[in-house]
Amino acid sequence: MADRGASALSLPENRPAAPDTILALNHMGSFDWDLDAGLFHMDARAHEIFDLRPEEYDGRATSLAVRVPPPDAARLDAAVARAIKDGSETYGAYFRIRRRDGAIRWAHSQGAIRRDGSGRPRRVVGLVRDATRELADSPARAPRTAQEEAFRQQAGIVEAVSAALAHARSVQDVIDALKDTHGIRHLGAASVVIGLVEAGRIRLVAEGPTESFVPGTRITRIDEPYPMSEVVRTLVPRFIESPEEFAEEYPILWPHITELHITSAAYLPLIAQARPLGAMGLLYSDRRGFSAEERAVLVALGSSIAQSLQRAMLYEQEKDLAQGLQQAMLPRTIPSVRGADVAVRYRAAALGRDIGGDWYDLIPLPGGRVGAVIGDVQGHDTHAAAVMGQLRIVLRAYAAEGHTPATVMARASVFLDELDTDRFATCLYAQADLTTGVVQVVRAGHLDPLLRDADGTTRRLNLEGGLPLGLSAEFGRLEYPVATLELDPGHTLLLCTDGLVEQPGADLDDGMRDLADLFAEGPDDVRELAGRLIAMAEERGGEDDVALLLLRRREPEEPGARGRLRQHVAPGDPDALTRARHLIGAEVRAWGAGERADEIELVADELITNALMHTEGSATVTLRLLTGGERRLRVEVEDSSSALPRRREPQDDGVSGRGLLLVDMLADAWGVEARGGGKAVWCEFRMNPDG
Repeated sequence: MADRGASALSLPENRPAAPDTILALNHMGSFDWDLDAGLFHMDARAHEIFDLRPEEYDGRATSLAVRVPPPDAARLDAAVARAIKDGSETYGAYFRIRRRDGAIRWAHSQGAIRRDGSGRPRRVVGLVRDATRELADSPARAPRTAQEEAFRQQAGIVEAVSAALAHARSVQDVIDALKDTHGIRHLGAASVVIGLVEAGRIRLVAEGPTESFVPGTRITRIDEPYPMSEVVRTLVPRFIESPEEFAEEYPILWPHITELHITSAAYLPLIAQARPLGAMGLLYSDRRGFSAEERAVLVALGSSIAQSLQRAMLYEQEKDLAQGLQQAMLPRTIPSVRGADVAVRYRAAALGRDIGGDWYDLIPLPGGRVGAVIGDVQGHDTHAAAVMGQLRIVLRAYAAEGHTPATVMARASVFLDELDTDRFATCLYAQADLTTGVVQVVRAGHLDPLLRDADGTTRRLNLEGGLPLGLSAEFGRLEYPVATLELDPGHTLLLCTDGLVEQPGADLDDGMRDLADLFAEGPDDVRELAGRLIAMAEERGGEDDVALLLLRRREPEEPGARGRLRQHVAPGDPDALTRARHLIGAEVRAWGAGERADEIELVADELITNALMHTEGSATVTLRLLTGGERRLRVEVEDSSSALPRRREPQDDGVSGRGLLLVDMLADAWGVEARGGGKAVWCEFRMNPDG
């Protein structure tokens, strides 16, 4: 039965109610059918007549299909479609109900069609009653046993086709199911043709056998003199019972199909929710005429196919919309990253209209760094996608402002907690300095990343993490541990969502091991590797989205560019400052700084000292060689103070105020970058090209 709800049936013929119909008033219910929403509301008495419990009925007519036999349901749909198309104000009809104990009961439905000012039908309100006693003493109403058996066999064909179509998701799935269904072959058709209504025309989407195609009929107008056009216009099946009738009624088409030796044909409108989706033609070469039972079966078959096509069309539309929305919220392009090869992939879930909250992102950061993000918002709906889009923007903004990875994650968690949503999100954020290879990683309830060395050795990085975004703010646990790792040239980092790992009935750790094996054996090229990983997800199917990001550090473009040094200096520890100064001097000389080594050591010492003197925390000094164009060495000193340094004139003692003056005099360039709750003062030195 179509989603428009119960409708009229022309068997038995409508007639005035018998006197004992009054006795059935105690078994009478009412209904209100909203044509726009496709909802069919029934009262408690109507539920009793259909033998449905309230929890078994969701307000849509498909829930009634368990009680109304397919042939009856098909004729109901066709009859109500005709009533609406003809402009009728009322209808009334009998139909059968199969109760949960298997007993067959007769019912009668009558309704009034309500239209708006333009004549468009909007609602149908009416009554449904148990009419079994009313028809019990009418022998003409009861089919003979042999007829019942034949009818059951015919109905079985419809049920077989309906079962085959139940799993069809796309229009092509419906067509394939029809071609592969034994029920169609049992009907004995020599040729089958299916057309769909598109923009006032009928487009042929299936025909067989191949040689049966008629030139010029791939796309036809609805007003053309073809049988498929006729049934779409009238919403009434067309049964052609002889070659003579075919030739007389359709002289344009008949000459093109004479070689098929057609003796009869059935053209069925494919109607769903009282609107034509298209038409189907069944052409026979070994029979003439159609019995009432055969016509009923074919009408029921058309109804079943129409419902499957409607579901398939809605599935394709909603899936296109969902995937379009998801893709629109993911980065349109991934920026090129100096010193690294990057590949990303996204695969939508195998579910129909569901849309997930998985995402990836790559964020260029100050100082030649880059931020890599992978995340997954709870749920599979458009709300999850909307939350994902907002989170992605927020993470980009916080990261671009220069906040530390832990601060980026904490602020994103607070943002999600303050949204009007009950969703949480898992996330992993990796901030990489590709010049030095230092990567800082923060994990918020997400999967651990995988790291593959240049020789193919792969390991899971078991990182300490915090609660998912949203939950950490709700429970006041915003501290996110930061893990630091070294990404050497040739190393590849894999970030992914759980859709790439999880399998029904399998342990997560087993999935991670399988992924690690595939990751280790994959090609070095990150794009090929990403394709290999996503192909695994495609083969496995699955009910979750998949997002992945691969980042591989390239070999340096010139010798000596691997130099890096990162040193932490605690406050109140003179020895730490001395060790850092000596280490810096030794390293920059080894890197070929030449005569500039003393200048670099002096400037680094001044910056570290200023950080320790004017802030309450420690200082972190990073030295790295920059490549590309001229060879430069960069010094960065980070501290926890957001107060920006400023140049001052030296005091009379000749000590205070000289730090930034020295930096300005000795360095080729310098500046200050905000780093979340703190800052980094940096300077650069041109290296001796002969060094």
